[in-house]
Amino acid sequence: MKLEVRVQEADFDIAAEYSALRNRAGGGLGAVATFIGLVRDRHDGDLVSTLYLEHYPGMTERSIEAIATKAAARWPLQDVLVIHRVGALGGAEQIVYVQVASGHRDAAFAGAAFIMDYLKTDAVFWKREDRNSGSRWIESTREDLLRRRNWDADPKQQ
Repeated sequence: MKLEVRVQEADFDIAAEYSALRNRAGGGLGAVATFIGLVRDRHDGDLVSTLYLEHYPGMTERSIEAIATKAAARWPLQDVLVIHRVGALGGAEQIVYVQVASGHRDAAFAGAAFIMDYLKTDAVFWKREDRNSGSRWIESTREDLLRRRNWDADPKQQ
């Protein structure tokens, strides 16, 4: 399996990443599942002006690599790319890109969902929102934690 993790301030180009995968893999793939996360400009009815993401270089990448490796141990994934942005981001900006390729769609879909659910709870990031009402640090939501626990509770979940 090819695995690449990038943590960066710069935006990413979805078409370029998909094209690079197609060039890399040739005809060996049967499915590609992608997820693109965007920054919301509202939270609990309050306007969010900026989302700040901080990370610990090296540690953050290793935490994401561990998540992707765990996914590859569950499904026959051939290629995984995770790009996560850090720094100051505004509403509607791209924040995360997960691209998972496999021989079959069920593995690609499940692998991408698994990686996203674990990114929300286990990746080493610190997030702060600047809102109309002030700044606050963001933690994993109850729903994020439940989705992650569901993967742990049923290792055969696909």
